[in-house]
Amino acid sequence: MAAEDEDPADREELDYRFTLANERTFLAWIRTALALLAGAVGLDQLTPDLAPVPVRVVLSVALAVGGAGLGVAAYHRWVRVERAMRAGGPLPATRTMLVLTVCVAVAAAVFSVLIVGRSR
Repeated sequence: MAAEDEDPADREELDYRFTLANERTFLAWIRTALALLAGAVGLDQLTPDLAPVPVRVVLSVALAVGGAGLGVAAYHRWVRVERAMRAGGPLPATRTMLVLTVCVAVAAAVFSVLIVGRSR
């Protein structure tokens, strides 16, 4: 097999500090995904009076889908960064941070409105 046919991820061993930093970032994203899933379950099961049932279901499903999507994105990012580091190339850019930030801001706004509406 020619050298150019090899997967860059298999060529050289990285400094363990860099690969562990990449792994820590992956785990941080997984923790955030788990927090979104926990929020979905908590919203559905622990706040029956926060909003009408269809609204709670939509918000819970949105949080759960967001958590699942973030988990998948975390893995893809980890693989892309690992390959880039092993190939000696630049680290790949990601838009996941922007999407996650916007989603959390929107969720916070929606929950703020629901909480204020419930307290009246």
